[in-house]
Amino acid sequence: MRFLYSLVTGIAVLFLLNGCSSTTESIRYKKDTSHKKDSTESKTFTKSDSTYIDQFTFPEDEEELEDYSEDNSKIDVEGVLQQFSDKISKLDADKGTVSEQVLIEIIKLLKTPYKYGGTTEKGIDCSAFTQRVYANALKVQLLRSARDQYTMGDEINSREDLKFGDLVFFNTRRRVRPGHVGIYLGDNFFVHASTKLGVTVSSLEQDYYNKRYMGGRRIDESLPE
Repeated sequence: MRFLYSLVTGIAVLFLLNGCSSTTESIRYKKDTSHKKDSTESKTFTKSDSTYIDQFTFPEDEEELEDYSEDNSKIDVEGVLQQFSDKISKLDADKGTVSEQVLIEIIKLLKTPYKYGGTTEKGIDCSAFTQRVYANALKVQLLRSARDQYTMGDEINSREDLKFGDLVFFNTRRRVRPGHVGIYLGDNFFVHASTKLGVTVSSLEQDYYNKRYMGGRRIDESLPE
């Protein structure tokens, strides 16, 4: 009897242990998604974030700029900027000073790495770059996104009519147009925040930009012809 009692007790304990193990295992290995945030949730930056951008909220359908294979290594960035610096120095005092301020702000940010949503020297995106240059050099407040900046100023119908300081826009995203913006320098060169190279100088004659060019906008008439 004592043996039978021990056997029954052992089976009962084993049963209970198996039951707990099964429940514990299901809890242990089941993926808890109750606290998982939706990856498509739009993101709003606040002052506590390092990339604070005036409470700008990124729409859900705006993806980061697509990478491209254009090689900018053949462009002497410093040489191009020096070329335009020399031209600006020959202008009359008023227009020269305004253009110099634009160029100074561009040089300050040159080679800054690209960061989607970034607005500082630690990382900056294309529309924040144009916004910052215009704000600091011209005291002009541009809207935050490339798409919104495309609605500002006067439309420039022909590339031949572009001048130093104009905004140039490109179709680089699947669902948002335009998806990229830069600042025109002259001789088909423009400066922008590239996804791969950061703030750099590129050419409208490069195949990638030539195919995707959407147009230009003139925001400030104080810049030289």
